[in-house]
Amino acid sequence: MPNNNKIALLRGLILIGALFSSCALWAQPVVVEGVVPDQTTKQSILNKMRSVYGQDQVVDKIQVRAVSAPSDWSNTVTQAISPDLKKVSQGKLTVQGTQVQLTGKVSNPNELQPLVQQYQSLIPSPYHFTQQLQANQAEQSIVDQALKNRIIEFESGSSVLTDSGKSILDEMATALHKVGNKKVKIIGHTDSSGDATKNLKLSQERAEAVKAYLIGKSIAATNLSSEGMGANKPVADNATPEGRRKNRRIEFEVL
Repeated sequence: MPNNNKIALLRGLILIGALFSSCALWAQPVVVEGVVPDQTTKQSILNKMRSVYGQDQVVDKIQVRAVSAPSDWSNTVTQAISPDLKKVSQGKLTVQGTQVQLTGKVSNPNELQPLVQQYQSLIPSPYHFTQQLQANQAEQSIVDQALKNRIIEFESGSSVLTDSGKSILDEMATALHKVGNKKVKIIGHTDSSGDATKNLKLSQERAEAVKAYLIGKSIAATNLSSEGMGANKPVADNATPEGRRKNRRIEFEVL
């Protein structure tokens, strides 16, 4: 259930850590970063983000530089930050020059087409809107509900599961039995502390440890795969202890 969520402005990226959270039950902070042409544009974007996601949920990493922007660019970006984005998980909204793109998954298939039409009406000419949205699988919802807003924990600096981590995986095994023969990818993540190469290796080892535990709970090995992402896809701000804790996580993606 990878949760990576982005908005890109001009040459930079506006990353939204929870804008499109892959689990609706998880109140992840919204990390906004990218390059904008002036302080007024930056503030209008932050104000809109905070009005949609809450004052305390938005982490500002926007940079102001002497870059040129298309006509009415600031208004177009703020219009694109719509409350309808909350309907999208595992998503990315990119605004680069006059190109606006929205990708991700919508949990309710009936909301997919209205959402596309809404964005087509929101984005004025000469801006061009494209989308790669798809309906989320019911199986993914089952897996997300099993994980809820919890973190599968390991012994410090190792791939040894704690008792609480095993307890969550016992519930996950029950959920995975419900999804039948669907393939599921187990994805390990770390925070950004320490050596990046070691973090990548640790994230892979932890994903493999989870896979081995679930196989021991009678989940078919052929239905499980594992991948380590290291610190490459944070969902929270690594500058805070709570953010780092949320980034040290295991996700499950129904393929």
